[in-house]
Amino acid sequence: MPSLNTRQRSDLMSELGGLRRFCLSLTGAAADADDLLQSTVERMLEKGMPEDAHTAKWVYRVCKNIWIDELRARQVRQRHATAVQADDEVEQSPSAETKAGGEQHLAAVNDALMRLPPEQRLALMLVAVDGKSYAEAADILQVPVGTIMSRIARARKHLLEDRVLLQQK
Repeated sequence: MPSLNTRQRSDLMSELGGLRRFCLSLTGAAADADDLLQSTVERMLEKGMPEDAHTAKWVYRVCKNIWIDELRARQVRQRHATAVQADDEVEQSPSAETKAGGEQHLAAVNDALMRLPPEQRLALMLVAVDGKSYAEAADILQVPVGTIMSRIARARKHLLEDRVLLQQK
């Protein structure tokens, strides 16, 4: 598996949009998503993949595994950190653009998605946003198709409940 062949490179390029959305659903932050996307593409280009592997399934798994490794590394750094960096806790104030109607709606949707449990969010993003079939999502997340269906149903229920609660406020 030295490098990607021409077909695999082309398939990888066609998956970048969906892969970036997947990265964003994993990380919850655009900067982390961009870093994860870059790490995933670098890994694919450096390590390659088997000739008979399905590119999309392979790259999503690689991405998920890199993120899991990153989370583990963060936990280790937090346990052994001697001081908390103030920069990590500082929140950026919203810009004027963010306050615009469309941006507010988008932010509300993103917040609702981020309140979902990660396994529900990932399943929903793969199927509803990236257009993957239940079977493809199940392959990517390495769970049975029924589990994907259940996670999506629970995610939709949570989003509806969240919407009702917001309307009551």
